[in-house]
Amino acid sequence: MTTPPRPPDDDPTTPYNTPGGYQSPPPGGYPPPPPYGPPPGYGPPPQQYGSSEDRMWVMVAHFGGAAAAFFGAVWLGWIPPLVAYLSRGQQSPFVRAESLKALNFQLLWTIVGVIGYALICAGLGFIIVGLAVLIATIFGVIAGIKALNNEPYHYPLTYPFVK
Repeated sequence: MTTPPRPPDDDPTTPYNTPGGYQSPPPGGYPPPPPYGPPPGYGPPPQQYGSSEDRMWVMVAHFGGAAAAFFGAVWLGWIPPLVAYLSRGQQSPFVRAESLKALNFQLLWTIVGVIGYALICAGLGFIIVGLAVLIATIFGVIAGIKALNNEPYHYPLTYPFVK
């Protein structure tokens, strides 16, 4: 390590002290660190949103919609959320809200898929149908995973047909 250059009139045998250099520590030492606690942002586990039967119906709505959209080439994605809504929606507000979200999402992408099937003659329909199947499947699986973790999920790219 090199030392800074000395002024021309300075004695080279004396130690060089730069202004604002090292300061001595405060007398008595430093105070002890604060006690350790959990990192910020971590809290209690999430609140349960209903019984295990409610969670099962919510997963039927989300995962079933994704599977039906994939295997039914986007035609059938709306059926599992409708079944969940009609079978358990009147008894559980959680199932009602989540199945309505899934139903509205799958209805929108079924309509997009039908438009894509109509445009197959123009050559553009294959792309539209493929995108509709992928979007309905991917977001349905993401919503199902959130339901599995007992978290509500809000679908992007949706329209509230059923209220």
